Amino acid sequence: MLKTATQSPGSLGPPQLLTSLAGLLREWLPKQRWFAGKGRPVTDLAVLSMTELHPGCLHLLIRTRHAGQPDDCYQLILGVREHLPLHLQHAFIGRPDAGPLAGLTVYDALLDPWSATLLLERLRVPGAMGPLRFERDTQVVVPDGLKPRLLDGEQSNTSLVYGDSFILKLFRRVQYGINPDLEVPRALARGGCARVPAAVAWFWTTEPCKMTLGVLQPFLREATDGWTLALQSLAAGEDFSDESYELGRATAEVHLALTRSFETEPLDPHGGRRLAAAMTDRLETAARQVADLVPYVSRLKAAYGALAARGLSRPAQRIHGDLHLGQVLQAGKRWFVIDFEGEPARPLAERRHAQAPVRDVAGMLRSFDYAAYTRRPLGAQWVKRCREAYCAGYAAESPWDPRAEAELLRAYETDRAVYEVLYEARHRPDWLPVPMAAIARLAEGS
Repeated sequence: MLKTATQSPGSLGPPQLLTSLAGLLREWLPKQRWFAGKGRPVTDLAVLSMTELHPGCLHLLIRTRHAGQPDDCYQLILGVREHLPLHLQHAFIGRPDAGPLAGLTVYDALLDPWSATLLLERLRVPGAMGPLRFERDTQVVVPDGLKPRLLDGEQSNTSLVYGDSFILKLFRRVQYGINPDLEVPRALARGGCARVPAAVAWFWTTEPCKMTLGVLQPFLREATDGWTLALQSLAAGEDFSDESYELGRATAEVHLALTRSFETEPLDPHGGRRLAAAMTDRLETAARQVADLVPYVSRLKAAYGALAARGLSRPAQRIHGDLHLGQVLQAGKRWFVIDFEGEPARPLAERRHAQAPVRDVAGMLRSFDYAAYTRRPLGAQWVKRCREAYCAGYAAESPWDPRAEAELLRAYETDRAVYEVLYEARHRPDWLPVPMAAIARLAEGS
């Protein structure tokens, strides 16, 4: 369990602050898009650390506890004023009736341009502030006075764009250790990989333990994400093969750069069996929660059995970990890869493990399915062409062809589809037919 920090500027110590905030946060947190504990009542709250970023603006790390689940830790930046001006009414969280903040107005300070501007100033000037540590690449100039705007649409984190020049991602559910979304771009930049925007500045905390809190990177203002481009292609009835081919090449290029920046693991002669066993366990767990999966379980296990029998043919390496069309940007005709955080629901240590690069390939292939679902019945052939072009592009840049490792690719696609079934059943039942269609196809071995 995480320990409570002792740092407490002024008279606002964590225990006293919780007296004011506990009731407000129990209502406000579950309504946030990035809150991972939806549907699970919060049984306990604790303030793990508190730092005054500037007068009236508090940086907090909050621990939430849910019955039968591991604790979560969230990063909050809250403003405190006597009265909230009209332009910040949408940021209102509540007015505590007890504790040191009694009678004051508490609000989400990331919606306050003044606070967002001061946060960028902290990143521009390296140094410590209580347990917070601000660092930057001194070779990159970040001008002052860049106007902030909050980016819409993110699910698991919050991002601020400054002057259409830089983007700051604030991790919301934070975990012990360095976040791969800082670690990987820094390593790739040192290795000269130009497919990934480099980290310009970042901050982290020493209390209650070392955790990455945010990363500032260049903002590709002219870029469009792959999901949007794919939907535009489908809506126009246009082919997406050329884009998919180049996207495959970009993926392979990043994978090769990762092998140069991080150590690969020796080939494990028992790795195939262990991987198949883990996938089988996830399948059985999902089938106990989603009845639609049950008729396919035995045939899907056969796919994992083929993987166990064949084994792995190449060393594991660092990968993206959650690659899909929303994690790539196209500027001009060039693809860039972003968001190396991995699946936020997985433990941070697991996301930093070396894995088979075909897992990223499988993730992108699944993403073509999702895009096509928005434009039926034209999607099937569109998906087939995208899949073939993406793999061909990958093979053109890489020393190996993902199509030549069919058992492994099928197993990873199945594992991803099983994850999607569980996610959609819980959060977006209307989308459940997308992974279920893949499950039916994969169960037939196609």
